[in-house]
Amino acid sequence: MSVTTAAAQEQTVASDVPGSERRLAIMATIVTVVLWASAFVGIRAAGRVLSPGSLSLARLLVGSVALGTFVLIRRDPLPRRRDVLGLVICGLLWFGLYNIVLNQAERLVDAGTASMLVGIGPVFLAVLSGLLLGEGFPRRLLLGCAIALTGSVVIGVATSAHGLQSGLGAALCIAAAAAYAGGVTAEKPLLSHNSAFTITWLACCVGAIACLPFAPQLIHDVGRADAGSLAWAVYLGVFPTAIGFSCWAYALARTNAGRLGATTYAVPPVAIVLGWLFLGDVPPLLAFAGGVLCLGGVAVMRGARPPRVLRLRR
Repeated sequence: MSVTTAAAQEQTVASDVPGSERRLAIMATIVTVVLWASAFVGIRAAGRVLSPGSLSLARLLVGSVALGTFVLIRRDPLPRRRDVLGLVICGLLWFGLYNIVLNQAERLVDAGTASMLVGIGPVFLAVLSGLLLGEGFPRRLLLGCAIALTGSVVIGVATSAHGLQSGLGAALCIAAAAAYAGGVTAEKPLLSHNSAFTITWLACCVGAIACLPFAPQLIHDVGRADAGSLAWAVYLGVFPTAIGFSCWAYALARTNAGRLGATTYAVPPVAIVLGWLFLGDVPPLLAFAGGVLCLGGVAVMRGARPPRVLRLRR
């Protein structure tokens, strides 16, 4: 069965989702946005002591345990053998590569700027969803992508003006966004016939296994880390990872991937406020203009609709 055919069947199933579940999906999306915004602050704070690889491993180990507890309580069935490849791709890209690259990026740029640059992820996601998941390319979706992409370029220019390291950090944020989009695209078909908790847990485990080579570094970093940094690492594993990713998976199983991905443009404003409150970080002034463009892009993309053949009944 092709990926497009599987996506079409998944959309048919999703069309029967009752209104109460759609409302819960909206609430799950809001929780995800807030928790993921706080993750940028936590990464910036913990990353001052913990290296990118060791922080990724610590976060994923904690997240795997927390998610595994949820799955054990719920007793959800495991995925089928044919889902293994998608799980591995999702785990390696979103939980493994994304975390490592973003952790390194946030050593070079502030939390607010990082969140705005990672906001380009829905652009990659919209393209991949149209190509691989059969969600098409509605005109407003493409227009919103173009506006948001322009905003990301403005942010990149503002960041690069602060030096070579900041420019490298911006490039790493864009690379992290691409990894995120690839992971979501691989995850989407799995959610049509699997528990969101189970898929998120297994993908997190895959990411943790991929990061095991950083175990010696983690042991070294923990030995010299302060209590605050370790607390942030645990927080990242429980809240943005276990709870945030589960809420995202729940919402993704009940809506359009390209349009849901656009909602993550709401993360930067929250991250900027939290970064200012907790760390005293403020993005460059020109970056705010780029952030406004990103939010304008999400407003346009939210109005997009999938092709009629795949449109969800209301």
